[in-house]
Amino acid sequence: MERKTGVADRFFGISQSHSSVKTEILAGITTFITIAYILILNPQILSDPYVIMGDPAMAGKIANGVFIGTCIGAFIGTALCALYARVPFAQAPGMGLNAFFAYTVVLGMGYTYGQALVIVFISGIFFIVITAIGLREAIIRSIPDAVKTAITPGIGLFITIIGLKNAGIIISNPATLVSLVDFSKWRSGADMVLINGALVALIGLIIMGILHARRVKGSILLGIVAATLIGIPLGITQLSNLDMNLGVKFRDFAEVSFLKMDFAGLFAGTNFVETLFTVTMLVISFSLVNMFDSIGTLLGAARQSGMIDKNGEVIRMKQALMSDAVSTLAGAMVGTSTVTTVVESSAGIAEGGRTGLTSLVTAVMFLGAILFAPIVSIVPAAATAPALIFVGILMLGNIRDVDFSDMSNALPAFCTIVFMPFTYSIANGVAFGLITYCLMNIMTGKRREVRALTFMISVVFVVRYAFMTLG
Repeated sequence: MERKTGVADRFFGISQSHSSVKTEILAGITTFITIAYILILNPQILSDPYVIMGDPAMAGKIANGVFIGTCIGAFIGTALCALYARVPFAQAPGMGLNAFFAYTVVLGMGYTYGQALVIVFISGIFFIVITAIGLREAIIRSIPDAVKTAITPGIGLFITIIGLKNAGIIISNPATLVSLVDFSKWRSGADMVLINGALVALIGLIIMGILHARRVKGSILLGIVAATLIGIPLGITQLSNLDMNLGVKFRDFAEVSFLKMDFAGLFAGTNFVETLFTVTMLVISFSLVNMFDSIGTLLGAARQSGMIDKNGEVIRMKQALMSDAVSTLAGAMVGTSTVTTVVESSAGIAEGGRTGLTSLVTAVMFLGAILFAPIVSIVPAAATAPALIFVGILMLGNIRDVDFSDMSNALPAFCTIVFMPFTYSIANGVAFGLITYCLMNIMTGKRREVRALTFMISVVFVVRYAFMTLG
């Protein structure tokens, strides 16, 4: 007798994906909680240039507007992943891209917030076009196996270092670049907040490990909740300073963010040709980073979740890429920097999320965050950081698929893996993997193994590093 299935099961193919509604919901909640810090950090970053330039009033308006825009942009992108692509990925403003937006384009080059949004908008149109004609799919297919297999462990190390940094376990050091937080300072009472945050994260990581080893469903989410509660007596989880003044946020959103792209101002320079060239270079720079960040995340998360078909390609790849492209366009319209597929999606996938229902839950929570922002802000970075570290453990296991026996594969794979965490960029890891792959194979008599498109992409990256500012 055929088992009856619900509407959600049939639409998302939950049973077919060997998942369950409960698992998908838990996965969606986990993804949201892991990525919720972006709702707080993105407004701070995009408004910071105006703080530095001495205009706190405008900075406050932009921060309020960007908060609403971040929630809406992330909702649109993640809902597209859920209902159109039907994949368990979340979308939100990319952290590296928002820093480029704020500190290079606005603060460094003198463009306004509204003019920078135009550049993001144009890059969104560009993405839609190249996705529609299949160019982005062709680019993914041109990535050699040596680099593809290295992307997942590379992302694992990348999100691990993000987690260690967010937890305060590793700190900057002018002599050694990074170092371990000095736990011995508890005796003098110095840096107790930093030390307590690191302790909360380590305890949360151990809880997740124990629960996962005992096969407890929702181990990552339960670890986040436990770390949040442990952080209360240690002064890490803040229950005060709840700001429920949504009216002001919506007013500022309407005034400075929603459909406030300044096309006229962007192209108002006296030298139109020079302005056009500069804008084109910025669009290309935004696009290259966004494209390879999202491609890297997509490939890494798909391999982790088993969303690979018999030909080794990502299932529903074109739909996922189009969702990413449309969300970039939509994000600019609601006043935020580039919205892209985020690496924190891996947290929900690690919890068992396999379908678009995971993304739908995350999308609804992004929208609900507008009303429940104070509750979202209660969860400290020290509680979400162990989730990133734990997922890094799971993703690093895929390093077993990398072929280190042949140096023409080993060196590109190694560069892909190490450049992601050490340059703080997925795109850089993919880029240096491709460049070294082409050089190694051409110089060792295997030039026929290098596809023309792979070589062309590598050349584009070389040109970018040589002539375009990285921010």
